[in-house]
Amino acid sequence: MKKVLFVFGTRPEAIKLAPLILKFRENNNFESRICVTGQHKEMLEQVLRIFNINPDYDLRIMKENQSLFYITSETLKKLETVLIKEKPDLVIVQGDTTTTFVASLSAYYQKIKIAHVEAGLRTEDKFNPFPEEINRRLTDCIADFYFAPTERAKENLLKEGVRKDRIFVTGNTVIDALLIILDKQKEPKVQREMEEKFLKRYGITFERRTILVTGHRRESFGRDFEEICYGLKMIAENSDAQIVYPVHLNPNVQKPVKRILRDTKNVYLIEPLDYYTFVWLMNRSYIILTDSGGIQEEAPALAKPVLVMRKKTERPEGIEAGVAKLVGTERESIFRETMKLLNSEEDYKKMAQAKNPYGDGFASKRILEILERENF
Repeated sequence: MKKVLFVFGTRPEAIKLAPLILKFRENNNFESRICVTGQHKEMLEQVLRIFNINPDYDLRIMKENQSLFYITSETLKKLETVLIKEKPDLVIVQGDTTTTFVASLSAYYQKIKIAHVEAGLRTEDKFNPFPEEINRRLTDCIADFYFAPTERAKENLLKEGVRKDRIFVTGNTVIDALLIILDKQKEPKVQREMEEKFLKRYGITFERRTILVTGHRRESFGRDFEEICYGLKMIAENSDAQIVYPVHLNPNVQKPVKRILRDTKNVYLIEPLDYYTFVWLMNRSYIILTDSGGIQEEAPALAKPVLVMRKKTERPEGIEAGVAKLVGTERESIFRETMKLLNSEEDYKKMAQAKNPYGDGFASKRILEILERENF
């Protein structure tokens, strides 16, 4: 029996690895262990509860306003102990966080093989997204198995010299996770309960069109993030739509958001939501504005137009398919493109009805079957 160690530290990693962990649990050919770094804390724990996942190790590295130097050094130091004790045959990481890169580096130092879920995404700009572009590249320098979500990601890896027989196109596991949650929410009773929850807790009803916003990217902190906030303010003041914004806990997000948007009509600033509630809200929304990577993949699966408030994206497939549009961080661009969707039924349908290029819900099954065949 092969021993596999999953290492992750943030909410997005947990969401995307959860369906794969559940598949491994059902399989008798593997012994699986879970180590969380705690790069996120509350948001990570919410996801673990939803999928009923209990870590074997929690490194608890998170502290207020943590720096990349701190996350990197603490994770590297604490993971050594776990790897020496467990001696796994394979370490599985996901995506592009600092946890992802450091876990891969730690495994390499112990000469343990590495599987990278969601390998091969690129913007070709090492500072956009920051530090994710380099985290992902460095992870792909030392991985042994590459699970690429799309053909484009595979081509990126081939151009960088990765062996063809080490790359497997599987779709993205985030669609697997999304479909698991949607299945739990299909009963009318659940819909009524969620509506009541939003009314009682936030005073939000869904009689008007709802624009869901998420924003937290490190490279946007400062002027760019203020521009995003002013763009949202313009939308709220010039439309009949309501904006619901679960505000990330990072003080670099909290301060400008509250300063610029707190007293703006039609804007609801709420605390970060657990994934279960967030999926429901995505599904209930009319348009989604985000700088998140995962939401660029999830929103099209729900037939929701997504406007990406970033300068570059490592997920160009959505842009090319017409399910997403890159609008940058300037207020005028965010305002203009959102109003176009609010005012033009034709433009809205064009995006909402386009085909999602990111997966079919069977990525985790494919990854498990591939690792069963492979010798490591």
